[in-house]
Amino acid sequence: MYLDDVLRNAALERPRDDALVFEGVTTTFAELDRRVDRLAAGLQSIANAGDRIAVVAENHPAIVELYYAVPRAGMVLVLLNYRLAGAELKAMLKDSGSRVLIGERGLLDRIGAAPVDSTLAIDQPLSTEKPYEALLSEARAAPEAVSRSQDDTAWLIYTSGTTGRAKGAMLSHANLIAGLIAASLGRPVSAHDRYLYPFPLCHVSGYNVCVFHLHRRPVVLLRRFDPRAVIDAVQSFGVTTMSLAPTMIAMLLDEPALEGADLGTLRSVGYGASAIPAAVLRRGMRVLGCDFAQGYGMTELAGNAVFLDAATHRRGIDGEPHLLTAAGRPGPLLGLRIVDESGTDVATGQAGEIVVRGPQVCAGYWGAAEATAACWRDGWFHTGDMGRRDEEGFLYVVDRKKDIIVTGGENVSSREVEDVLHLHDAVREAAVVGEPDPKWGENVCAFVALRPGREATEAELVGLVRQHLAGYKKPKRVLFVDELPKNASGKISKLELRQRLTAAETA
Repeated sequence: MYLDDVLRNAALERPRDDALVFEGVTTTFAELDRRVDRLAAGLQSIANAGDRIAVVAENHPAIVELYYAVPRAGMVLVLLNYRLAGAELKAMLKDSGSRVLIGERGLLDRIGAAPVDSTLAIDQPLSTEKPYEALLSEARAAPEAVSRSQDDTAWLIYTSGTTGRAKGAMLSHANLIAGLIAASLGRPVSAHDRYLYPFPLCHVSGYNVCVFHLHRRPVVLLRRFDPRAVIDAVQSFGVTTMSLAPTMIAMLLDEPALEGADLGTLRSVGYGASAIPAAVLRRGMRVLGCDFAQGYGMTELAGNAVFLDAATHRRGIDGEPHLLTAAGRPGPLLGLRIVDESGTDVATGQAGEIVVRGPQVCAGYWGAAEATAACWRDGWFHTGDMGRRDEEGFLYVVDRKKDIIVTGGENVSSREVEDVLHLHDAVREAAVVGEPDPKWGENVCAFVALRPGREATEAELVGLVRQHLAGYKKPKRVLFVDELPKNASGKISKLELRQRLTAAETA
């Protein structure tokens, strides 16, 4: 089975049923499948099988169409995070060798002269660009058949790494289908669900759209997350379930419009992307009056692979609070171990690195053999996350081995921020760590030691990072120190820096 078969089968079985709702416009499965056919045919007229087709846009039906159409054309969809800086986006286009770029006007302008053969504008096309809709209207009704394998890459999604260089995770048709099955088993879809999706479609979390299409259920798509828009959508479209990051849940609970709103159709909220404070979870369950379920996963796993179901959340509320800090149990398609530095399994309750294998684990990183070899060893993918398992088999994620900061559901590589800080000629040393924050999960915090006799302000350094990287990657705080702490081998001790932040917060 190929990813685009999810839509094709739904269109054959439920052609008149709603597939997608966006800004008041509803598209049926049959209508969506016809557009995907034309889009696939149009792409075949400007690119070849195996070529990479990149998209950069806020949430828009075009991205959902590309989810299915690019693989149907025998090509690879490169999903670019629209929040990145122009230089970052251009680097990913070059790294992936993308031949076609599809995007919204403002984001295309941010990139500038893109290293691609063709540019398609979803809105406001320039005279040198072909409009997205024109490609569909001029195309054949269906694409030509292509020779392909379920192991062919369908989506290429870039993920941050400890080196600071973004790596493209190659998700095959087989990986994505396994991810859809795992999600269906870990968080069952009901026959009457109407699903609300407010996450960016450029993230791997977009696979949730395909999960609900697999079950022939409609997806209500928001252009971007806004708590008031979530409340309005639940009431207007009878939404029964949705996915939110912990930050989104906290913002929704603080939204004044929630007072007096009728969310009676809502039966469950799925959350993930980062850890959730227990207080926020308890409040959410009380105020929204629905079930909660968690998913733990990552881009390389084609979505979530470990699930904490609603029943376990209720156990946590009813007297077993430790369960509210668990990530869940591995799905039935996933092999999971906790190992020490030598790769040996640790005892139950002890912490070690989480390593996994299974059909939803991608084969590696695009054009990065060294990084792939470092993470895939002896048939197991080394996640870089530290965890432990209890006697019931529940997984607890206790730390990240990688120096990745998760702020508002977005991943920030500390190394890339440090590299920018070092561009300032007054900076002698810099180390970036995550500072706990009740709203965002973590904030980016920089410790900086200046060169003797040189000066720099916090505003200068924050502005420098903002010039080079996405806004969410800039430090919320810059703390100036005389010397950064080092361990016995001379490396900067980020553990000690995190402890300083914790001690300061406690004081």
